[in-house]
Amino acid sequence: SSQVATDKVAGKLSSTLSWVKNTVSHTVSQMASQVASPSASLHTTSSSTTLSTPALSPSSPTQLSPDDLELLAKLEEQNRLLETDSKSLRSVNGSRRNSGSSLVSSSSASSNLSHLEEDSWILWGRIVNEWEDVRKKKEKQVKELVRKGIPHHFRAIVWQLLCSAQSMPIKDQYSELLKMTSPCEKLIRRDIARTYPEHDFFKEKDSLGQEVLFNVMKAYSLVDREVGYCQGSAFIVGLLLMQMPEEEAFCVFVKLMQDYRLRELFKPSMAELGLCMYQFECMIQEHLPELYVHFQSQSFHTSMYASSWFLTIFLTTFPLPIATRIFDIFMSEGLEIVFRVGLALLQMNQAELLQLDMEGMLQHFQKVIPHQFDSGPDKLIQASYQVKYNAKKMKKLEKEYTTIKTKEMEEQVEIKRLRTENRLLKQRIETLEKESASLADRLIQHKCSSRYSEDFVLQLEKELVQARLSEAESHCALKEMQDKVLEMEKRNSSLPDEENVARLQEELIAVKLREAESLMGLKELRQQVKDLEEHWQRHLARTTGRWKDPPRKNAVNELQDELMTVRLREAETQAELKETKQRMMEMETQNQINSNHLRRAEQEVTNLQEKVQYLSAQNKGLLAQLNEAKRRQAEIECKSKEEVMAVRLREADRIAAVAELQQHIAELEIQ
Repeated sequence: SSQVATDKVAGKLSSTLSWVKNTVSHTVSQMASQVASPSASLHTTSSSTTLSTPALSPSSPTQLSPDDLELLAKLEEQNRLLETDSKSLRSVNGSRRNSGSSLVSSSSASSNLSHLEEDSWILWGRIVNEWEDVRKKKEKQVKELVRKGIPHHFRAIVWQLLCSAQSMPIKDQYSELLKMTSPCEKLIRRDIARTYPEHDFFKEKDSLGQEVLFNVMKAYSLVDREVGYCQGSAFIVGLLLMQMPEEEAFCVFVKLMQDYRLRELFKPSMAELGLCMYQFECMIQEHLPELYVHFQSQSFHTSMYASSWFLTIFLTTFPLPIATRIFDIFMSEGLEIVFRVGLALLQMNQAELLQLDMEGMLQHFQKVIPHQFDSGPDKLIQASYQVKYNAKKMKKLEKEYTTIKTKEMEEQVEIKRLRTENRLLKQRIETLEKESASLADRLIQHKCSSRYSEDFVLQLEKELVQARLSEAESHCALKEMQDKVLEMEKRNSSLPDEENVARLQEELIAVKLREAESLMGLKELRQQVKDLEEHWQRHLARTTGRWKDPPRKNAVNELQDELMTVRLREAETQAELKETKQRMMEMETQNQINSNHLRRAEQEVTNLQEKVQYLSAQNKGLLAQLNEAKRRQAEIECKSKEEVMAVRLREADRIAAVAELQQHIAELEIQ
């Protein structure tokens, strides 16, 4: 019976050895496939996690004797000790006198995985394989696991699963998009060198990393022409390219832009960024009132330090290991983690910030905060989930912000309406001036006639009254416009946007200039009416005395004198009119000259653009040749790496064979 028990123990050890051999071969093949192709590593990782450890519990063999059970317990104890020893592989080659169980466990130690890491790999492997069921039934548990960190080798596939980017039709269009030309290419090229300048994958000019980053950014600028390219998005794409190939990174980036509010953040208007700044500032006011008051007293606006947090998800703030952990949670929970981490940072640094002025706070945000968590992000993540985040209140703040922006738009519409009314008022004044001139002409014509009737005098008086009424109406309308402009100035002074204030001030200055012109026209009109009144009073004074005892000859002489005076004034008016026309002609001539200059400048710009297109085409051809050479070089490097890995695999097989022989020797010694 003792021989049977010994055979059973040997069978158990043989099965353990086969499992260790499979684990080693899977680990090595995973490293090789990861070097050859990043996408292949995903399948290797997920498949390797499905391996299960055979049970070595002493309770399973029920027919073993107490001595055999004691022997098996000692073997397992030795196995555990050797798994925690980082130098156990050397001890295998240095000594043959160890027990058989130590030889088996030394092969297991070569996988460089602790029990915790192995359990994490097995757990994430099951989650990936059963993703649909796990996402529906255990969403809360998945979120908790993501907060603790996704294993590096699973990060690519889990990110794709979290944002549902693993099977997108747009992936098939990627190669066609790369053949097209984007209007944003120059901007993208300029910013690529500034993206992760210290990272090995991106730091060299025209390297493979910079090339694939350019490809993804260019492809997206063609897919979404409204957004095109925006600074900051390259950091997100660069992080994706560190984890997965460019096609998968492109699909994930498209999903992030569509479903994670990033598209609204990166739009040219950046309206969503303004909303985030407003919500974050209200959170500071609620949770950290002392710090909020200090920021206000120092004119330290939220956008001065927090805009990059939202645009790059802390990728430009923290080192990559910490920022990647935050990005894991962002893929699972969205922008909420940015609000949480941002407020947690302010809470942890509140005492220091309250002692600093604006420049000191800027230095603190740029130099001190990024290195506070070099030991690990767990403390920061725990603090961020102690922050009170109310989703309903954030929705309420979003409505408030929308209302504020709507009011600003209404103010702009009101200003446009005032400008239109001012233009109509100016036209009305010009019409009034024409009517006044017509009235003066009619008065001159009637003065030239020899007969004056009472009906004509009454008609002139009525027209004079109408002219005065029109003048009074114009004056009231102009005063009302001035009051409205003053009211708009007061409202605009409270608006937060400095650019809008500057633009409105320019428009108000233009309105005031037009008002000044209108006032000048009104003064001239009043002067003309006053002159007409004086002439009319003199005429009444003369005619009243003459109607009693009119000597006809004196009346004719006086009328002739009056007619000469009126003609002189008419000549002066015509001279002024000619002078005005001359000025208008000079202005039109100057305008024509400026138009010709502008046309020539546009022609020069067109010629330069044609030259740029020609040079771009040449540059594209050279880049294509350079890319082909790089591709060939990469293929050669991959082949050499494959050969090296093949040698390592053969070496691992030899080590496994030696371990198997040593196992047989140990079995014989036990027998």
